Amino acid sequence: MRYVAAALLCALANNDINAANIGKILKSAGIDADSAEVDKVVSELSGKNMEELIAEGMEKISSVPAGGGGAPAAGGAAPAAAEAPKEEAKKEESEEEEDDDMGFGLFD
Repeated sequence: MRYVAAALLCALANNDINAANIGKILKSAGIDADSAEVDKVVSELSGKNMEELIAEGMEKISSVPAGGGGAPAAGGAAPAAAEAPKEEAKKEESEEEEDDDMGFGLFD
């Protein structure tokens, strides 16, 4: 991922996507570049328009379903369920406060 990000930075700066430019970006971030990985990224991206690649990727990913899980079917049940844990939390807090008022502390 870091190699692709460095290649995108090269493209953003209107520089050629080549091993030297990618290596320079990674070195400035304190990352040791693996020359085999850099060469792979350069060979895959050479001669391609980054904006077109990003647009193509966005089109592909838009078809991927991204569900949020099980949403409550009835709107009225959710607020009541949310109030119950608050009440329990208040009860627990009051019990802790009662323990603190026993007249002694752990570090006294």
